[in-house]
Amino acid sequence: MTGALPPDRRRFLTAGAAVLGAAASAQLWLPATAARAAGTPLPDGMFTLGVASGDPLPDGIVLWTRLAPDPLHGGGMPDAVVPVEWEIAEDERFAKTARRGTTEARPEYGHSVHVDVRGLRPDRPYWYRFRVDGQVSPTGRTRTAPHPHRRGGSLRVALASCQNWQHGYFTPYADMLAQDPDVVLFVGDYIYESKPSAASVRRHEGSDEPYTLVQYRNRYAQYRTDPDLAAMHANAPWVVTFDDHEVDNDFAGEIPQDPDKQSHDAFVARLTAAYQAYYEHMPVRATAIPDGPHIQMYRRLEFGRLARLNVLDTRQFRTDQATTQDGAESPSMTMLGAEQKQWLLDGLYESPARWNLIASQIMMAETDLLLGEGKLWYYDAWDGYQVERNALLEEFAGVRNPVVLSGDRHLTMISNLLEDFADPDSDVVGAEFVGTSISSNGDQDQAAFHAQWDPLMADNPHWKVIDAHRGYHLFDIRRDGIDAQVRVVDTVVRPQATASTLARLRVESDEPGVRLVSQVRAG
Repeated sequence: MTGALPPDRRRFLTAGAAVLGAAASAQLWLPATAARAAGTPLPDGMFTLGVASGDPLPDGIVLWTRLAPDPLHGGGMPDAVVPVEWEIAEDERFAKTARRGTTEARPEYGHSVHVDVRGLRPDRPYWYRFRVDGQVSPTGRTRTAPHPHRRGGSLRVALASCQNWQHGYFTPYADMLAQDPDVVLFVGDYIYESKPSAASVRRHEGSDEPYTLVQYRNRYAQYRTDPDLAAMHANAPWVVTFDDHEVDNDFAGEIPQDPDKQSHDAFVARLTAAYQAYYEHMPVRATAIPDGPHIQMYRRLEFGRLARLNVLDTRQFRTDQATTQDGAESPSMTMLGAEQKQWLLDGLYESPARWNLIASQIMMAETDLLLGEGKLWYYDAWDGYQVERNALLEEFAGVRNPVVLSGDRHLTMISNLLEDFADPDSDVVGAEFVGTSISSNGDQDQAAFHAQWDPLMADNPHWKVIDAHRGYHLFDIRRDGIDAQVRVVDTVVRPQATASTLARLRVESDEPGVRLVSQVRAG
C-alpha cells in the first residue's frame, strides 16, 4: 500500500493536508436529500471537530464526525435528532460516488456520527464528507484494507500514543501527515484527565478533572481542535485503543488509582461517562457502543495475508497492580483476563498472515530499573504480571513473526522479546516497538535522560534503542521484512517543529528479533 504517491494522493496532501474548506466542498456537493429536524434551528459551525475514519476492512470503513458548534461547552446542539447526509467517493472531487446515505446524529450520543460503510473496493483510497442543513464538513481521505487473499504488497503504519495537551503541541502529526501512512495505530492516552495547570504549555479546559459525561466530552473536544491532529485524522484511517488517562491514571478494571478518594459506585459512574465519551469521539464500529462501565475494545483487523493486527485491551480485565516483586510474580495476576488471552492465542496460532502484530498499550519487554543484581520493575506494565507475560512469550515461540507495538512509556524503547527475561541468553521470540509520546513529558532534557537510562542498558541487554524525544514510529511492512523508523521532532512547546529520523531498524521475516540499522544521537 506504499511506494510512489499517485497524482491524486500528492494533490490531496498539497491541497490542504486532507482538510478542505467547507465552502469548496459545498460547490461539489450533490443536491441534498435530507432535511433537518422540523422546527429545530441549527447553529452555524457544525463541524468544528473535523472528520475521521477507522477500522478499515477490505470492503468497508467507519466514517466519523460529531456535530459540535460549541465544542468546549457540551457541544451546543439542540436536544433533538438531526439527520446527517454522508457521501464517499472514488475521487477527491466526488465525481464518482461510491456510496451515500443519511444517518442520525442523536443527542444521547453527543450528536456523534458513526457510519459503517460497506460495499467498497479493497486496497484503494476514498474521499468522504458530511452535510447538515446546508453546512458541509471538511473532506476526509481514507483507505480500505487489501483483499483477504492478497499475499504481496506493502503496508505503511504509523504508531502513536500519549498526547498530553498541557505538555505541548501535537507537532509530530505534521510530519506523520507528510509521511502519508496507510493507517495510524493509536495505542492509548488520547486525552489526559489531569486538572488545568496555568504553568502548562497549553491549558486544559474546565476547572478540574473530568468525571461526568459532559466534562469528558469537553476534554475530547478540546483535543480534537488541535489542527495537526485533525489533519491526520482526515488523511488516513485510524485504529485506536485506550489506556489509562482516557479515564483515570493507572486504573485497573473497576479499581481507580485512589480508591480511598473514589468510591466504587462513583468510579463506575466515571467509567461509564469516560467510555461513552471515548466511543463518541473515535471512528469505531457499533460493537464498541458501551454497556455502562464496559466497552468492547479488543478486536482483530486483517491486511490481506501480509499482516494480522490484534488490538488488545490491557485495562478493563486486569487485576489491580502489584506493589511488590512477590506480588508481580503471583500466578493470580492477569493483564488480559482468561477470555481475551485465549482470543489472542487463537488468533495468533490460526493466523494466515506473514506478520502477527499485537497492539499492546503497555510495554511487554522487561524494564529492570535496578543496577546490578536483582530486579526492580514497573508494576503497571507487563512486568507487573510476570506469570501471564512469561507464558505468553513462551507461546510466541510457536507463532510466525510476532511483533508487539506499544506505548505508555513516553519513551522510545525498542527491544527483542525473550522467552525468559531471567535468562539473557534465552531464545529471542519476537520484537517490540514502544513508541515515544506525541507530546507527553514535553521537551525532555536529553543529557539528563541518557545519564539516568544509559547505565541501565547493561541490565537490559535486550534493549536496542532508547530515547526521550517526542515523535512516533513509522513501519513499512513487506513480506520479507519490516523497515522501521523512529521519527522525532525538535520541539513540542511551539506550534511548528522540525522532524528527523533518529533511528532505522529492521525485522527480518522468520528471524525473531529486531536489528538496529542506523542511529543518530539527536540533541
